Amino acid sequence: MTKQTAVRIPDETYQRLQTLAARTGRTVTYYIREAIEEHLEDLEDIYLAEQTLERLRRGEERTYTLDEVERDLGLAD
Repeated sequence: MTKQTAVRIPDETYQRLQTLAARTGRTVTYYIREAIEEHLEDLEDIYLAEQTLERLRRGEERTYTLDEVERDLGLAD
């Protein structure tokens, strides 16, 4: 299923998209979709990393050393 949404972008960005679409024979919509799909995972990773960092700063999470992880997994020599 495909959903529709409206996005406001600066005139300069839209002009660049129109130029790219005209030169390649693809649509502006194609490139908007490609950009979102290409970068969505990165944005998700950044957001989750920022949340984790905040929990670390508040003392709600802790980090583990490599030695601790190896020991806990039974990989220590």
